[in-house]
Amino acid sequence: MDTLSELIKLLNNNDKKDFLRFQQRKNKRKDVKNIQLFDLLETDDIKYIKNIYSSNKNNDAYHALRKRLQDNLLLFLSQKTFENSNSEAYEALRLLVVSRFLLENNLAKIAFKCLAKAEKIAIGLEQFSLLNEILLLRLQYAHLNAAEDLEELTARFLTNQTHLKREAKLHVAYAFLRQELQDIHLKGKVVDLTMLIGKTMKRYQIAIHDLMNYKSLYQILFIANEYADIHQNYRLIESYIRKGYQFIQDQGSTAVYHRFYHLSILYYLANFNLRNKSFTASKAYLAQMMQLMEEDQQYYKTFFFRHQLLSALNCYYSGESEQAIELLRRAINSTNKKTAQEEIDDLQLCLTMFLAQDNDTSCLRYLAKFTHSDAWYEKKLGMLWTIRKNLMEILIHAQFENIELATSRLTSFKRRYKKYLLTTREKRVIDFVALIEKYLLKPSIAFEKTFQINVLAMLDVEENRDIFNISFISWMIARWERQTPYQLTLNLLNFSYRTVS
Repeated sequence: MDTLSELIKLLNNNDKKDFLRFQQRKNKRKDVKNIQLFDLLETDDIKYIKNIYSSNKNNDAYHALRKRLQDNLLLFLSQKTFENSNSEAYEALRLLVVSRFLLENNLAKIAFKCLAKAEKIAIGLEQFSLLNEILLLRLQYAHLNAAEDLEELTARFLTNQTHLKREAKLHVAYAFLRQELQDIHLKGKVVDLTMLIGKTMKRYQIAIHDLMNYKSLYQILFIANEYADIHQNYRLIESYIRKGYQFIQDQGSTAVYHRFYHLSILYYLANFNLRNKSFTASKAYLAQMMQLMEEDQQYYKTFFFRHQLLSALNCYYSGESEQAIELLRRAINSTNKKTAQEEIDDLQLCLTMFLAQDNDTSCLRYLAKFTHSDAWYEKKLGMLWTIRKNLMEILIHAQFENIELATSRLTSFKRRYKKYLLTTREKRVIDFVALIEKYLLKPSIAFEKTFQINVLAMLDVEENRDIFNISFISWMIARWERQTPYQLTLNLLNFSYRTVS
């Protein structure tokens, strides 16, 4: 889909009506074809789109028309976003814009009241670049305000400059860490996270106390969470999680200014505890999340699906599979055209796993919904997610005796991912794939003691004690046990599974 069509998809029915009125007001002549093009793109009427102009010689005119329509859509969306946003940052920005207009029209008294309010909001939000613009405007027109203490105002401005420089260094450091994370993820680069963060802070001259604010802590926890997920070992980031927990405790009741970062930190804390099998603690953080989300519909929409996903996983691994499945089904049913496809795929993959682990053949129907290419999933959801999805697909087809299809998928998997797995030193995944291949070639091998010992030996690898990896291993154990993969997963989590002697 092209950019113009993607922009149109962002509009709901009311937005489309508003845009058409906006476009009509901008049109100087009656013979312009931008509204006609919009209607054709909206209805996906590809057959007639290029016939807007009768001759092939008008290709340039057609592309120029598309460009103008795209520019107008961007202008409309920017105005709509600015007008409709309820965020405090937009409120401060609106106050800054109107203050400048009032000052230019000699209405200084009310302008300075607006600027004082905008400054207070910007300070609370730690929006130092916005605060810089506010203070610059106050300095520029300070001569019109007899009550303004110029020395004190200058001191505030210089202090903010210090904060601005510190924030700039943090942004550069974060960009560098994200790039390193990408190399770890896609190129198999081997890095110690603690050493990497330490070297980065030294390189950009960042002090540890600079990290003790909502935004910086959120960024560090994001990096740490991704790092732990790549290595399938959340104990590697325990020190960062402890810092996050302590920070939340120290803040007490958090100002609404930091709601997004507060919710994000709670999400990472909930995820960390889930992956370390501390389900009660994870549920407690999710309850805090929901309480904050319900106070603001904007953030409720932003975090709802990831909250529901973690809630379902907590229920599932706590032994409440029916509640977990119902949570996911309700969440999937509440998605709409504006829901990110990645969020829908996350929910559907999780539901597919839950159903398959309970030997429910309806999982095949959900599995068939993953219609994008591996390259698409790698780009949108990451290499690790795509590898898990492919392995799950192979195991499900094997589980329901679609051996030929499972073998074909396994061949494709090895061709696409073996080199990557070798590069990233993921020998345990290669060993697991080798065991699946042996089973597909000879299903009766599952009842041979040597095969069973090799499968169970995978539980001795620390990275394989992650809840998701335990779920994959339980699928293999179920080939010879008279239990569902789900029951075996719970047994392995509770250390109540008897290994072969």
